[in-house]
Amino acid sequence: MKEEIIIAGFGGQGVLSMGKILAYSGLMENKEVTWMPAYGPEQRGGTANVTVIVSDERISSPILSKYDTAIILNQPSLAKFESKVKPGGVLIYDGYGIINPPTRKDIHVYRIDAMDEANERKMAKTFNMIVLGGLLKIRPIVSIESVVKALRKTLPERHHHLIPMNEEAIRIGMDIIKEV
Repeated sequence: MKEEIIIAGFGGQGVLSMGKILAYSGLMENKEVTWMPAYGPEQRGGTANVTVIVSDERISSPILSKYDTAIILNQPSLAKFESKVKPGGVLIYDGYGIINPPTRKDIHVYRIDAMDEANERKMAKTFNMIVLGGLLKIRPIVSIESVVKALRKTLPERHHHLIPMNEEAIRIGMDIIKEV
């Protein structure tokens, strides 16, 4: 198993932390992982993306030009990364941030209305975990249990009371993702 993923959106959407939690989850399962963030100097509000590779085998390079899976959270990121999904790969996008949806027919496209769901449930801070839940439904590369362990490892202790809400958000994401 080897999954090469790009997660891209605006700074402040939890793009980098989603990637970090996914990478930590892989570590919890003794998998090989890389986590390579990229963001402009503006961070919050600017574009941000992170490349995550989770594999059973050693990873030769964290630098990728094509991806198995792309998680896209805004229109500029869709313009930049839609063409970089390998044929037969997966593109997941949040309906809130995309005006012109993906057009490729040689990949599997999924829509997740995570921002709308997070706002409706008054769980705005769990937006990225809803998206992660959608990913794990389509590509179960790590278990929810490992994600919860990774949250304990990555969240400051003062935020550990939020872990049950984040676990609920993952399950919500698994329920609401739809193939287009």
